Amino acid sequence: MLFSKNPTSRFLLLTLIFVLLFFFSVNINASDPTNSEDDSDDLEQLLALDEQEDQLPEDQDQESSSRFSEAEVLSKAQRIVLELNSDNSKRVIDENEFVLLLGYAPWCVRSAELMPQFAEAATSLKELGSPVLMAKLDAERYPKVASLLDIKGFPTLLLFVNGTSQAYTGGFSAEEIVIWARKKTGVPVIRINTVTEAEDFLKKHHMFVIGLFEKFEGSDYKAFIKAAMSDNEIQFAEASNIEVAKLLYPDIKATNFLGIVKSEPERYTAYDGTFEMENILQFLDYNKFPLVTKLTELNSVRVYSSPVKLQVYVFAKADDFKILLEPLQDVARKFITKVMFIYIDIVDENLAKPFLTLFGLEESKNTLVTAFDNKGSSKYLLQSDPTPSNIEEFCSGLLHGSISTYFKSQPIPDNNNASVLAVVGKTFDDLVLNSPKNVLLEVYTPWCINCETTSKQIEKLAKHFKGLDSLIFAKIDASANEHPKLQVDDYPSLFLYKAGDKDNPIKLSTKSGSKELAAFINKQVRPKDQAAKDEL
Repeated sequence: MLFSKNPTSRFLLLTLIFVLLFFFSVNINASDPTNSEDDSDDLEQLLALDEQEDQLPEDQDQESSSRFSEAEVLSKAQRIVLELNSDNSKRVIDENEFVLLLGYAPWCVRSAELMPQFAEAATSLKELGSPVLMAKLDAERYPKVASLLDIKGFPTLLLFVNGTSQAYTGGFSAEEIVIWARKKTGVPVIRINTVTEAEDFLKKHHMFVIGLFEKFEGSDYKAFIKAAMSDNEIQFAEASNIEVAKLLYPDIKATNFLGIVKSEPERYTAYDGTFEMENILQFLDYNKFPLVTKLTELNSVRVYSSPVKLQVYVFAKADDFKILLEPLQDVARKFITKVMFIYIDIVDENLAKPFLTLFGLEESKNTLVTAFDNKGSSKYLLQSDPTPSNIEEFCSGLLHGSISTYFKSQPIPDNNNASVLAVVGKTFDDLVLNSPKNVLLEVYTPWCINCETTSKQIEKLAKHFKGLDSLIFAKIDASANEHPKLQVDDYPSLFLYKAGDKDNPIKLSTKSGSKELAAFINKQVRPKDQAAKDEL
């Protein structure tokens, strides 16, 4: 599971408070020899939550009041989440119908980031009267228990239903955890009967699906329920009163209606297909994301698995993106369901650098626009200024196939007096494929252990064959250069591109000695009537 490593300052505060509270409780439990003597009473105490709110002194400023409130909420939430150990884990899982378990390690940053979300979800589920017991296990402290429960990494979420585990497949915000847990434990749809219930629902949910049916029966309604049960991320709601439903989706005009509501400019999207589960789920997959999605480690898996395979990535500093966001949303609106628009903070190395490295632009600090066709594993780069009009033209070209695939390349080097020519992506055609001469090409990477030995061997061969005008020796750094006709998986690799047959390069063994390679080269490139001298 992936999580953001650069949370907001408020989130950092919540995380810090939670971790401090967590370790304080661990230290107390570790020093108390009676900790596990009365698990039944302990469970009841942990599940009991003091609902009385202490009043803050009036003379405290707003920030101090907010911090105190957040700490108190986290403290209460922590008491709801049961800490499992060697003594109580089996009993807790066996005796409760539903247990949602968080396996973590105290040193794991991602575990610490998830814990406040998990605790907040526990509070919400308790308030909703959910039968789900929320529990956590320090897998480093109790490795045998972790192994028995199949916790293999950190953090891990598992739902136990009558003692049998199933993998967690939902999102990682508190709201998404609540939605997933309720769907998996018997509440796939929330029925809304009154205006008050609708208003309360709107306060709690940022994105949801609303279905309006005259009666909660029939084939359309059954398809709606099946879709609600199959979806793992979005809260479904149903109503039979059109006036109540209009509070959630103002443009409803008739029953047997389904629409998705999001908290963004493109707030309402109506479904106009037939009521079949597969079609409804497909509609949600194509419409659940905002016009421009900010990529985080929390949502990365959902983004990558989107059925919208053509994805445009905008890399920019936060302040620059604020200026670009509104016009970018206008562009995105023209390509809904066809192109997915994603923003990554270019300063966030954990998220931005892996992508930018694919383009050889990992040191860039200015706004960049790239694209990926995940269906064909192709990548593209907007090479003009990232203005809204240029981005729109770029997207249109992507859809019509008129944008060339991007292959990264180092700057063109100076090969004067070089015995082995340095080839880059931009010069591969001219120096290798279009050259009238035979070309022996070494493909290497800086991190390859054996490449240095092969490089020295090629230098030696280049000097030996210096007088042979029909042969060129060359090398290319595959970590920094790409070409559509150079597909290599192992390094180092040696290829002989023979004049007149450049489409079928001959692969040479890098385990061969210099004399063996020289003999092979002589056989392939020297005129048949010319004597070969193989001594090196």
